Amino acid sequence: MFRTVISNSVFNAPCDNSRRASLGNGAKSKYLSAMSCKRTKMNPNPMKHSRPLFTALLLMPLAALHAADSPKPGKRPPNVLFILTDDQGWSDAHFAGHPYVKTPNLDKLASQSTWFRQFYVAATVCSPSRAAFMTSHSPARDFVHGHFDTHDRNAARSMPDWLDPQVATLPKLLKSAGYATAHFGKWHLGGGSDAPAPEAYGIDVSRTTVSNGRHFAEEKDPYFYAKSTGLIVDETIAFIKEHKEQPFYANVWTLLPHAPLKPTPEQLAVYADLNPNAGDPAFGPWMQKYLGEAKDLKSQMKVFCASLTDLDAQLGRLFSALNEMKLENDTIVFFSSDNGAEDYRISNAANGGVGNTGPLRARKRSMYEGGIRTFGLVRWPGHVAAGTLDETSLTGGVDFLPTICKLTGVSLPENLRPDGEDVSDIWLGKSRARTKPLHWEWLFNVAGGDEGGYMPPMLAVRDGDWKLFVNHNGTGAQLFNIPQDISEQHDVAAANPEIVKSLTDRALAWAKSLPPSKTRDAAAATGKPQDHGPAPKTGKATPTVTPDQRTKIFERWDTNHDNVLSLDEYKTALKGQDNLDARFNSFDKNHNGTLTREEFVK
Repeated sequence: MFRTVISNSVFNAPCDNSRRASLGNGAKSKYLSAMSCKRTKMNPNPMKHSRPLFTALLLMPLAALHAADSPKPGKRPPNVLFILTDDQGWSDAHFAGHPYVKTPNLDKLASQSTWFRQFYVAATVCSPSRAAFMTSHSPARDFVHGHFDTHDRNAARSMPDWLDPQVATLPKLLKSAGYATAHFGKWHLGGGSDAPAPEAYGIDVSRTTVSNGRHFAEEKDPYFYAKSTGLIVDETIAFIKEHKEQPFYANVWTLLPHAPLKPTPEQLAVYADLNPNAGDPAFGPWMQKYLGEAKDLKSQMKVFCASLTDLDAQLGRLFSALNEMKLENDTIVFFSSDNGAEDYRISNAANGGVGNTGPLRARKRSMYEGGIRTFGLVRWPGHVAAGTLDETSLTGGVDFLPTICKLTGVSLPENLRPDGEDVSDIWLGKSRARTKPLHWEWLFNVAGGDEGGYMPPMLAVRDGDWKLFVNHNGTGAQLFNIPQDISEQHDVAAANPEIVKSLTDRALAWAKSLPPSKTRDAAAATGKPQDHGPAPKTGKATPTVTPDQRTKIFERWDTNHDNVLSLDEYKTALKGQDNLDARFNSFDKNHNGTLTREEFVK
């Protein structure tokens, strides 16, 4: 039995030996050196086609892989490292076709992994996407419609203030089976003084941000974000060293490249001579148009690339530590991002908003491909094929829990009903169709809006080659054949009424299976996104304050000098006044729980 692996250069650019060599950090893997490049007649914009420009077949006997679904009795189960970056676009790495960013360690990881190119997260923003990885549920099943925020803002969206700690989570299941478990980096599954700490979800050891758990002492450093990946990796390495004699699981969830980005001068120096071109053929048509409208592309791209390159360097230290401890062959590494690349139209994301979605349409917050298709790299030497592209398998974040449980020999609780499925056989080399479609719901606005082609109807379903968008009342259907139209430029709903009806029925049935939500009811009734209204009026006149005065106020209130105001800093400065949550929210235009100088001064 053989597996056919389809490749399309490295990975969206013209196929040449120098680009292919880069995938192995300077040394060609057996897969890459064996590739044969077949040049075909190209469209003037080669990114316009979803089919590979250069095709190679790698015939790998599955018998060469350890295709057992779970550990043999008496054998130690594999360790698991789950690396999740924040707002990294589908093409935000050199191996993935980014023309400028230097990512030698991620390139090497890709050369040692299978890249599942049709991997999807379960939501368009952070908290719901993270919740799905942890629980195997579509996030709306746990009422996580958007990111966790203040109590008032959560309530306005029919959301709790944190993920229910009673729900089954992957760390909790692995811990019960003898795994040491850890979480380092961003949490964002609930915050505030009353929120459960990560330990309530099966985590033994944690150091986190956006949580009610143990934080980083270095957060007061003005360059904390820029240095954060190094701190996260330090914690991870220390945890592995302490627990290397037992199976371990660690969430390594970075803060980068989420905005606001502020790299150190040393990090920026790597890109001192960068002169990016919005029309670079490595970018797809959506990206070219988008970057062409950037305010200061040269400066923005320098900051973004500098931040991502340091993230890469720090992850390289983690991979080296695994190798030095002789744990590389016994550790599953899964690498992805929580959602698509951020949008520079969000006020604090000028630099973080130039991430590369490649040929994909739209960005973070959108259910078009650019918002939900992210990296799906899986490395497990001797089990998962190395240096391989899987262009056809459809997998998602909701599959992560049942898949890891299968590979680690951990049984699922009888009362757990995953929205995803076990795809361990696909990871190990089997080619098959998934048994469940993937579903999404987004009830809020999207930067770029409907007029810019960024905001589809509020439900989406992907089944086989087809992806359908539809409103909750069954109207507004859009249909795309994703393998043939990766950029979602050709709506073929009118030509395929039977497929539209079948997928519409599936999408509406899935929406009805979700717990009741006033926000969903309002979206269905009005057909409009359910974003927050203006802050409540206090009945008091607000004195006029000049921008210069507001700038000075911002600097005075920003007590940790990180160039953003947290809700705590805001409340401390205005202690005793009314409606502070609502007033803070009225400034927080991108709903990320912090205020940039620009947001506050405006």
